[in-house]
Amino acid sequence: MEVFDGKKAATDYMSKHTLAFSTPELTLMRFAFWLGDSVPDPKNEGKGVPRMMTFLTEQDFEPVLIDDDKYEPSGAVLNSANVGNAYSEVKPDGKFCSECGTTLSATAKFCPECGTTQE
Repeated sequence: MEVFDGKKAATDYMSKHTLAFSTPELTLMRFAFWLGDSVPDPKNEGKGVPRMMTFLTEQDFEPVLIDDDKYEPSGAVLNSANVGNAYSEVKPDGKFCSECGTTLSATAKFCPECGTTQE
């Protein structure tokens, strides 16, 4: 799949033009015109292509699917029941994971230890 490498194009543009220190709107407009300029095609001698085509790279990657109903702990943060939770209050009666028994906050959706979905 061909993907536009915008970071490489922007770095190339900014390194060659003093306009990079101007207002953001003007810089963006000039950058768009610069990408549309015709340049010699490196693959076909004697033909021109928009400069944007020279920043296309071939990448083969698998899309990342995010499943909100299933949580698998990565192990990056261990032994913390409040990971990703803005509410850190502890209720006197307590809430525990139905699978492993870990103490949870009152608003936890998943167990941070085993990943079991909480009711």
